[in-house]
Amino acid sequence: MQALIERLKELYPVAACTLDYADGYRLLFNTRLAAQCTDARVNIVAEELYTVFPTLEAIANADIQAMEAIVRPCGFYHNKARDLIEGARMLLKDYGGRVPDTMEELLRIPGIGRKTANLVLGELYGQPAVVADTHCIRLSNRLGLCDTKDPAKVETILQKIIPPEEQLHFCHRLVAHGRAVCKARSPDCGACGIRELCKFAGAVV
Repeated sequence: MQALIERLKELYPVAACTLDYADGYRLLFNTRLAAQCTDARVNIVAEELYTVFPTLEAIANADIQAMEAIVRPCGFYHNKARDLIEGARMLLKDYGGRVPDTMEELLRIPGIGRKTANLVLGELYGQPAVVADTHCIRLSNRLGLCDTKDPAKVETILQKIIPPEEQLHFCHRLVAHGRAVCKARSPDCGACGIRELCKFAGAVV
């Protein structure tokens, strides 16, 4: 496991979240918008969103149709618009406008699941966090680290085998590798810098 961690560090020395955010609630909401949508598109939509609704209070008081019109390009816009407005209201009412720093509290917020909560805990608060998104799940299976597509099970397995201080960065690097090389439909094993550590690449060869 350590060899894989170190190799990914060499390949992707800058391990960073690809969602743009200026503060905690924007990271929370942008991650909600990113469900079944690319981070690149979310970043574009978010620029307009926070121009029209520049504060948490503005989002909490937003007209639902106006919010839907902005977030529509991210897909599932009815649910996402509602979750952003209700989430803003909850943050203001229950947490004084601050994004909470525990899994239990984050899961209370509309539309927030463990993937988003882990990203927030890792990015904002430096806590150990396994972000089991589609890239993480796909690559963890191909590498032979797990044999399940259940996000909760992948999270649990990776928590046990990755040092706490490496978890968030490891997941960011899996995302980078999944986008650049180990794509869902056409993984480029020949150009892969971790192929000798990968169960899938070995099977292909």
